[in-house]
Amino acid sequence: RSRPPSVRLLGRRPWQRVVRAVFGRQHYRALVGMARTCPDFAQVLCRYLFGVGDYPWVARLRTPVGPWEAHLFVRDDVLTLNEVFCREDYPADGSTDVVVDVGSNIGLSALYFLTRSPNSRCYLFEPVPQNVARLRLNLAGLERRYTLAETAVGAEDGMVEFGVEPTGRYGGIGVRTGTMTQVPCEHINGVLGRILAAEGRIDVLKIDTEGQEARTLAAIDPLLLDRLGRVYLELAPGEAVDTPSGFRLLRYGTTWQFYNQSRSSR
Repeated sequence: RSRPPSVRLLGRRPWQRVVRAVFGRQHYRALVGMARTCPDFAQVLCRYLFGVGDYPWVARLRTPVGPWEAHLFVRDDVLTLNEVFCREDYPADGSTDVVVDVGSNIGLSALYFLTRSPNSRCYLFEPVPQNVARLRLNLAGLERRYTLAETAVGAEDGMVEFGVEPTGRYGGIGVRTGTMTQVPCEHINGVLGRILAAEGRIDVLKIDTEGQEARTLAAIDPLLLDRLGRVYLELAPGEAVDTPSGFRLLRYGTTWQFYNQSRSSR
């Protein structure tokens, strides 16, 4: 239940969340990452902490392949920018060549992966038309290195009921947002099998699907799972998932990072 405005601080955050954040080491890492990544550090920090500023807005970024720009359309996009580029919830480097990004939203995670190296390739899945248009804008100039399917991905094939909302950040399969629509959904095994046939391997599978992550991971055929290097899941606080056999788990805030022990020394 939402708190009265008088007790909400720092960009409408409940005061309890603000107090807990003081003890979260990931927030200090994000602050350092923001200073390193964002030339307009003070402006990004103020937008993140206090919810100030008009949108759309363009955030300048320093990346391993040179300067880039990210188009942000609502305040919630600054939260995503912080999670992906500053806090590095989905770590990748120049050796990360093949990425499958399920729940690509407006393309900020894809932009992160594609700017780690000039050789990286991304397979993106996003069913919301508004997000797709914004994703294409953010990835302009990178079209040769990504493939986009305008579908959901989960533990089933066929049409599914999908909740959408104005920010584009919080909708998903079965999420009751007040506005529901039907979108096509591909089974995760079909997606992975097709990409593995083309690429031979997948370095990163990232899943951020607002509640379907654990179910999707559990549906992956073990033979396919064994050919993945890393799996990143965005889980809700208190949510849990079993660690797949042969993988090692690292928890980082609400992100669960699984590393294939046969393919990663991390």
